[in-house]
Amino acid sequence: MKHLLSYPLSIVFYFFFVISLLVFHPIQWIALNGFGYKAHKKSVEILQILLIGYLGFLGSRVKMINLKKLPTDRPLIIVANHQSMFDIPPIIYFFRKHHPKFVGKASLGKGIPSVSYNLKHGGSVLINRSHAKSALEMIKKFGDYIQKNNYAAVIFPEGTRSTNGDPKPFKISGLKSLFENIPNALVVPVTINNTWKITGKGHFPLGIGAQISFLIHPAVEIGNNDHETLISQIESTISSEVILG
Repeated sequence: MKHLLSYPLSIVFYFFFVISLLVFHPIQWIALNGFGYKAHKKSVEILQILLIGYLGFLGSRVKMINLKKLPTDRPLIIVANHQSMFDIPPIIYFFRKHHPKFVGKASLGKGIPSVSYNLKHGGSVLINRSHAKSALEMIKKFGDYIQKNNYAAVIFPEGTRSTNGDPKPFKISGLKSLFENIPNALVVPVTINNTWKITGKGHFPLGIGAQISFLIHPAVEIGNNDHETLISQIESTISSEVILG
């Protein structure tokens, strides 16, 4: 019964999801080119509220755990496991005071209405992992930008999404580069659970009834810690709270 129900609910979800992406693409363009960064940021945040709300059509809800006040007068590095495209909207919205910017794949910079536009023009960095040298140079410039503005850099060190929730080993080069270029940043580990249940079996029909949670762990200072040791500790913290199955 649940599987049969997923078909009509997925159709309803995709209808509103796609319409919103199409509508907000020109809205973002007008906001950025006509009114500047703040207006563009606000348009992106409104879109995220809608996208999070549409998960309700699938019987899913999003819960943020331990979302405490973080300083806005210093940069953040938000480090999370990666399970689905639905990891993104809650991070953008719930960390909105910190202006989250993403380290993403170059392929995401085109072809996806609203999403590609925001990634290309909203301050994120899009890298080609097959060109390691240029990718690290781009992350360095991105780090300088985050440092200068006291924004939040968001990185998924697993590199690719886990389709069954199982944590994947961290690829540490990008994260090490952020540590080196934003040494005064506060590192915020985040464990994401159950977004994979929406798309784990494919994009149609979508999974329904996923109870999604974002567990915000205590922030960590980079300080004089050995970067590889610190990354290992952060990886253990995140993966230890992943709910399997």
